[in-house]
Amino acid sequence: MSVRHLLEIDDLTADEVGAVLHLAGHTNPPKILDGCGVALVFEKPSLRTRNSTEMAVVQLGGHPISLQANEVGLGTRETEEDVARTLERYHRVICARVFEHQKLERMAAVSRVPIVNLLSDQSHPLQALADLLTVQQHFGSFEGRTVAYIGDSNNVSRSLALACARTGMTFRYGCPPGYGPSDVELDLVTSLGGTASVHDRAVDAADGADVVYTDVWASMGKEEEAEARRRAFEGFTIGAEVMEAAAPTGVFLHCLPAHRGEEVSADVIESGRSLVWQQAENRMHTARAVLMFLVELS
Repeated sequence: MSVRHLLEIDDLTADEVGAVLHLAGHTNPPKILDGCGVALVFEKPSLRTRNSTEMAVVQLGGHPISLQANEVGLGTRETEEDVARTLERYHRVICARVFEHQKLERMAAVSRVPIVNLLSDQSHPLQALADLLTVQQHFGSFEGRTVAYIGDSNNVSRSLALACARTGMTFRYGCPPGYGPSDVELDLVTSLGGTASVHDRAVDAADGADVVYTDVWASMGKEEEAEARRRAFEGFTIGAEVMEAAAPTGVFLHCLPAHRGEEVSADVIESGRSLVWQQAENRMHTARAVLMFLVELS
């Protein structure tokens, strides 16, 4: 049997993204993992990723087993290939949250069961799918919508930009100089039929946008850069002025955790325009949908 993996959003066609979002709406999903295990390998800890993915497995009748970095030694104690070959003997799916994306690629190259990216330094596809589901639930469709991502161009923004390209939404980056997307990243969005632009002022990126999105300025693993990044990102806090520039019906999204007073003001994240808790819940629904999609194909 052929095996499908999900390492990045562009592993899915536009139609397949739609199929995953449709599966996410199942309130009583089939127990397709009955009697099966799913390995969840965590090099990096996570509140939302562990809880959402474990519950997704349970809802499909399976048994999740979470493994921490010191239990696996991915790429140190054992090679990525050996870990994948071992875990596939016990589990129907292997999911991993890693520092380096190439570790996922090495596992996927040999695994006979699906490999799912729970986050890497390059991408965060399950987050992007949850973001799409949140937009779809709120607006009803993607047609004519604009998403403004304001902050550091990172793994979250890369996957979100590709997700917007797959669904026909316009994507804008609002980043200080030196923190924007590379030409390679912009070319990839264009190659998928998407539209992306880069702005060096938050209010310009947010102008008329349907979704204003941000993430922490110093991601996990970059804590030593926190103070320098606070200085570089002055003027990029999502506050009242930025939200006023968005469309009157515009909403706020954040992948969490949030640092109130840095990338977002407390009044914005706690406002009626904020959908962050619905967005967080959708991590579970889209994780379940991805598992259903990949298991049914493999």
